[in-house]
Amino acid sequence: MARSDLIVIGAGPAGLAAAATAAGAGLTVTLLDEQPRPGGQIYRDVDRVAGRRGDILGKEYTDGARLTAGIRRPGIEHLDGAVVWAVSEGGQVAFTRRGQAAQARAPRVILATGALERPMPLPGWTLPGVMTAGAAQILLKQSGILAARAVLVGSGPLLYLIAAQMVRAGAPPLALVETQTRGDFLRGLRHLGGALSGWPYLAKGAAMLAAITRARVPRHTAASDIAVAGDGRAEAVTFVSGGTRHRIACDTVLLHHGVVPNSQAARCLDIAHRWDRRQHGFVPVVDAWGGTAVDGIFIAGDSAGIGGAGVAEQAGRLAALKVAEELGHLTAAERDQQAAPLRRRMARQAAVRPFLDAAYPPYAGALSPADTTLVCRCEEVTAGDIRRYAALGCLGPNQAKAFGRAGMGPCQGRYCGLTVTALLAGANAQTPDETGYYRIRAPLKPVTLGELAALDDPAAAAPSPAAE
Repeated sequence: MARSDLIVIGAGPAGLAAAATAAGAGLTVTLLDEQPRPGGQIYRDVDRVAGRRGDILGKEYTDGARLTAGIRRPGIEHLDGAVVWAVSEGGQVAFTRRGQAAQARAPRVILATGALERPMPLPGWTLPGVMTAGAAQILLKQSGILAARAVLVGSGPLLYLIAAQMVRAGAPPLALVETQTRGDFLRGLRHLGGALSGWPYLAKGAAMLAAITRARVPRHTAASDIAVAGDGRAEAVTFVSGGTRHRIACDTVLLHHGVVPNSQAARCLDIAHRWDRRQHGFVPVVDAWGGTAVDGIFIAGDSAGIGGAGVAEQAGRLAALKVAEELGHLTAAERDQQAAPLRRRMARQAAVRPFLDAAYPPYAGALSPADTTLVCRCEEVTAGDIRRYAALGCLGPNQAKAFGRAGMGPCQGRYCGLTVTALLAGANAQTPDETGYYRIRAPLKPVTLGELAALDDPAAAAPSPAAE
């Protein structure tokens, strides 16, 4: 069993920053991450890719190499390809790496598991040729593959980023079908004062929109009644915009209407969550350092609430400083002195978030899908099924499992949980907090019986030196 002062789960902006900061304070760190190379989703594979496609992906991406460089130092053991499937109170973490089960233990654990793209269930979203915009960006970052004849559908800055990257790569999207309305933008303007203090972010957005406009990519705003049409695969997007029904023939549809915290590990520990009306999702209850009510467990970055890469980095550093102070490597005064500039930077970077959340809300048609739309893809449960369960007395997602297996598939509710909560809350005239969410239990990811059995063998459960 690997032992250290701190276990960090996730090697995105928060996890990388936390590991480097903790090691800088003299702690030994075990950094566990599923990916073969550090960077998380936002900086995925940056060390290998920056020199190949950095001009397409942009400076915001290549800047991630600064964070990945920070973990190449004594005191940090980076275990790549480590799939964490159990986190226990007391700082014990079980994971599978290269076909072998192993465990790690530390008095402190920082969950830096990042975000998931919000599911966007609409008619036709399960057809081949439909994927999330983030998945398309992963293909571009990791493999240099671009979606052909693609239409981007949804809302939010990520759509503009991906469209601008596609333009730079010489394969612009056929169109952007955007769901935000003029009213949403006006509501966002109420937060303009704060947003202006984060003007570099707004400037980047303006530059991306200018590039999209120069490339003559059509933009359709305030889109509604969106569906993906096709016989066996995606062939077109249909929607209403400006009072007119449109149909855009395409080969690929890229969906996106925001991201939400990846909270599976936190929920496995029974950490309390609350509904964030501004971000239309659940966030874990944490203090100013990322600490939770579970002793020794911290949450940092987008897994504690969506703030973006810059905010996540500062949050990771703050959590690491608190851990260092708790373990006696820093005094409270030293911790606070180092934290002060991080908090100022974090406040500036977070200032634009209220504007973005108001101006680019999730698509209402996907938050409350039509009855015939699949919401649980794993178990083929429709929105109508969920509403019917409510009419029969189903009050929450855990009961929905018994009524029709919603949330019991391989994804364990990652992609249907919020939709099921919203549907039941609406049908039962409850708030999302009253309705609740799935109860998550280990294993968080699929694990074989052989891997479980290996944990009873100390020799088999130890990470193999030959695998390093």
